[in-house]
Amino acid sequence: MKKQILVLLLIPAFIFSCKNAKKEAEKVVEEVEETTSEMKEEIKVETIKFAMNSKSESTATGEVEFAQEDGTVMMRAVLSGLTPGEHAIHIHEKADCTSDDGKSSGGHWNPTHTQHGKWGMAEGYHKGDIGNFTAKEDGTAVVTFETDEWCIGCDDDTKNIVGKAVIVHQGVDDFTSQPSGAAGARVSCGGIIE
Repeated sequence: MKKQILVLLLIPAFIFSCKNAKKEAEKVVEEVEETTSEMKEEIKVETIKFAMNSKSESTATGEVEFAQEDGTVMMRAVLSGLTPGEHAIHIHEKADCTSDDGKSSGGHWNPTHTQHGKWGMAEGYHKGDIGNFTAKEDGTAVVTFETDEWCIGCDDDTKNIVGKAVIVHQGVDDFTSQPSGAAGARVSCGGIIE
């Protein structure tokens, strides 16, 4: 009988203890969710992804993605349908790829009004002067580039790439011819639009 009374007395204590444990667990879950949400806001990654369309009677297509994290913008272009060998890739002034030759995108993006050149040259370079890359024998290429001199949608017109276009050229950029490096026809174009 004493055992039964003891058990009956312990049941409310056990239930009360379980309720407290449940409340504590819920509180911990809430704190973890708040911390995760704050971390996501701090690590915010801005991305833009778009298709590259063939121009100048080429078959060059692909997809480009820009991602911004901690003040650095990374570009990754996956391209196909190119002629094997070297090609230039640039950012141009306008996200307008409507013309058959890609010239509706304007000239190189050059918000700081410097001379054309290889990225990082002391003599100067355009913010759109990404450079050259090599397409494989099967016409494919993956181009990666990153810089803190670009941003996605910021208020700095000398850094904001939104509203511009990515252009792939038939030839190579010689890094000296003004104003564009004599890279030849524009074979693929894609607008950087949010």
